Amino acid sequence: MTNRSSSAGALAGIKVLDLSRVLAGPWCTQVLADLGADVVKVERPGLGDDTRQWGPPFLKDAEGNDTTQASYFTACNRNKRSVTIDMATPEGQALIKQMALQADIVVENFKVGGLKQYGLDHESLRALNPRLIYCSVTGFGQDGPYAERAGYDLMVQAMTGMMSITGRADTEPGGGPLRVGVAVIDLFTGMYASNAILAALHVRDNATTGTGQGQHIDMALLDVGMAVLANQASGFLATGQAPGRMGNSHPSLAPYQDFPTADGNMLLAIGNDGQFQRFCAAAGQPDWAVDARFTTNTLRVQHRSELIPMMEAVTRTRSTAAWIALLEDKAVPCGPINTIAQAFDDAQVKARGLRVELPRAAGDGIRTIAGVASPLRLSSTPPVLRNAPPALGQHTDEVLAELGLNTQAIAALRDKRVL
Repeated sequence: MTNRSSSAGALAGIKVLDLSRVLAGPWCTQVLADLGADVVKVERPGLGDDTRQWGPPFLKDAEGNDTTQASYFTACNRNKRSVTIDMATPEGQALIKQMALQADIVVENFKVGGLKQYGLDHESLRALNPRLIYCSVTGFGQDGPYAERAGYDLMVQAMTGMMSITGRADTEPGGGPLRVGVAVIDLFTGMYASNAILAALHVRDNATTGTGQGQHIDMALLDVGMAVLANQASGFLATGQAPGRMGNSHPSLAPYQDFPTADGNMLLAIGNDGQFQRFCAAAGQPDWAVDARFTTNTLRVQHRSELIPMMEAVTRTRSTAAWIALLEDKAVPCGPINTIAQAFDDAQVKARGLRVELPRAAGDGIRTIAGVASPLRLSSTPPVLRNAPPALGQHTDEVLAELGLNTQAIAALRDKRVL
């Protein structure tokens, strides 16, 4: 497992053994890969990561025809090398242990105790490589009454109360609990996991206080789901009152929501009294800014039911574009409510280069794969998007050769269906 970066990133020289699949673990390892780590992803022979089959939509070949490869996989697996190894075989276990000996980090998201039968659990691999940082991602953590349960993003969104604060109120048309439009718990778990790994690297390798030892990181979707309730959780803990669904309104700010316009909708995110005063002046309603009901944010929240209908009557008099043009130079946060297609067509999104095209030389008819650029912008060691998300087993021979296996040994393992 050698580092493959042609342009040194912040984590150049760090080697990651990725035993995870689906989203939370792969999101974590993609962050590390974007920052320059050499991430080798171990997948099941013939099947691979579950998300390779999670379609439609599917990737298209050079002629524009659908392939059998789902686009979901590409969201969280770029800059990685894919090897296929059957860890249920003794030979497969031996190969993965060899890789762990050379690795700095292992990331896995099997159920609690699921890797012990293969000798690939934390205790077994740390005994072989005490410097190993071993990150376990599970639904509910390594202990507690739910530890052995499988956990999924949607389940955790429901259990933590996130769905109880997402969507329109029960009294409104379309009211009821909703999941967030992306698997936000998985994504946050991946980000928290990458942060924990970087902290563990610092503890191990710091020139002054480093221990030289790895450690076990216990990442649970449930823990993360509770943590990212953020101000909603703190509000409950302060008052004992559970918040409810408010649609696009904010529990602590007003006006901070969507508003109808002459040709659609817009978003106003007014976060302080000065912004509200400037909005009122621009909208031709200066009296609102001095109305005793609306002079402070707290008062506007208390009198939300009176303020919002008044504002909606005014916002309907101009188009979305006209409102944005009116407010843009007055420091009043205002914007369109885009589709994803419109977002990728936005001038600022284009200027920031947030759509990227990565070539893939896997010989499978897919020439390039589009993705979203890393948001991590380091001035000296920026992320380097080196490789497109790999085809299944694309780098098996390459990685095994680095372990010292010759062509004949690799062919023999393939004949035994270890690879």
